[in-house]
Amino acid sequence: MSRAALGALVDDCHVLVCCGTGGVGKTTTAAALAVEGARRGRRVAVITIDPARRLADTLGLAGTNDHEVARDLWDPEGRAPDTGRLTALMLDTSETFDGLVGRYAESEEQRDRILENRFYRNLAGALSGTQEYMAMERLHELHDTGDYDLIVVDTPPSRHALDFLDAPQRLIRLLDNRVFRVMMAPARGALRIASAALHAFVRQVGRVVGTGVIDDIIAFFRAFEGMEEGFRARADAVRMLLADGATAFVLVTSPRRDSIDEAVYFAEQIATHGLTISGLVTNRVHPAFADATEVARLRARATELRIEGDEDPNGRTDSHPDAGAARRRLADRYDTLADLAVLAAHERRVLAQVAEQMGTSPVYVPFLPHDVHDLTTLHEVGAHLVG
Repeated sequence: MSRAALGALVDDCHVLVCCGTGGVGKTTTAAALAVEGARRGRRVAVITIDPARRLADTLGLAGTNDHEVARDLWDPEGRAPDTGRLTALMLDTSETFDGLVGRYAESEEQRDRILENRFYRNLAGALSGTQEYMAMERLHELHDTGDYDLIVVDTPPSRHALDFLDAPQRLIRLLDNRVFRVMMAPARGALRIASAALHAFVRQVGRVVGTGVIDDIIAFFRAFEGMEEGFRARADAVRMLLADGATAFVLVTSPRRDSIDEAVYFAEQIATHGLTISGLVTNRVHPAFADATEVARLRARATELRIEGDEDPNGRTDSHPDAGAARRRLADRYDTLADLAVLAAHERRVLAQVAEQMGTSPVYVPFLPHDVHDLTTLHEVGAHLVG
């Protein structure tokens, strides 16, 4: 994928999901693509996950509410179309979960019973996959408003790169779990025997963890009654949105061997969901200082300088030791430059092979001499991404 092709995704897609393992620059990439979308006249929302503190401050992310970023920050030259807009928000798992409960509760009383339940308060933040599911839920909320042309999602950092894709199905499996269904209806007809066995088990567990904890769990499941269909329908809607043709996945990686291996694994696994990678972004790539011919010249010049540092043209020992040492130091620099060029070429060969396997081509963001912590540096990253 060329920078122009990545720019076309920013122009045409409704949802851009930036994915990959932790520490490869997903948050920075997501923010930079969102800024570029606004500069092209689109109404953009970006969901960031744990951004660097200075970047969060720049985007105005003091809390989790949607925050419209001031135009003079992302368009300092005043060149963007008037339609452009940039909204940023951070994901708060518990707050989003509370919103879901409020949406599907059949009454305020049911909502309050769940929100005040101690088991629920722990579940909302600790259940495996909750953060990933809530990121997708927040995405769907923004989609439903119709207020945004482009929604950019920075997926949560995770040991398992596909957790955010599996999260809707994981919630459905929980709702279909036999224990869950029994606890939802502990006294209904044919379930009475199962319920009695379950309560016997619960009493045994209660002796270990405390009856208060068990009472909270049972109260939570009973309070949840009637809401599961709403959660199931929402999970299905999230899956459909991710599979929509207007949704694209941008895989972010780095030249490190472990990051590349994870990227390959991610691409293979995402295919099992019937999805494809639309773009590959590689951060912190060494600049291509020289081609193979220039590397040979650099090596040759380094050799010449070392010879000159040891002897003069007449074969006598150099009468100026300082000058000889200076030539040898300069020779080391020529060799270092050649080494970096070889490393850069190797990185690009490997990444091009990986991208070819994915049916795309990589977009490179080189090592930068500074952190990316404000809108100015985000513009710089955006220039590498989309030109």
